[in-house]
Amino acid sequence: MKTFKNQDLEKLAAAIEADAGQALPGLRESLAEAKAGRTGRVHTPEQVLARRRGRPVGSLAAVTKQPVKLRLDPDVLAALRATGDGWQTRINDMLRASLSLVGLLR
Repeated sequence: MKTFKNQDLEKLAAAIEADAGQALPGLRESLAEAKAGRTGRVHTPEQVLARRRGRPVGSLAAVTKQPVKLRLDPDVLAALRATGDGWQTRINDMLRASLSLVGLLR
């Protein structure tokens, strides 16, 4: 693969766009990243097979939440889901606040 270290990026971009017959948005930025060495990493089949599934090591919080099955009325569930992403976290916060109010949780 030819490197971009000694290339004039403007000439290279102009040649690519002339070949494409149109201006290409983001081309000059992509070429600048390639020249700086910030390109996509190539993985060999062995590297792909060696990767483990799941979260990277050390990315888990010290205190994890417990998965549970909870049965809710359809209208309650619809209202919670309608609040958008993070609705399950908001359920946890609401339950924590409720338990704190009645003195079952500090």
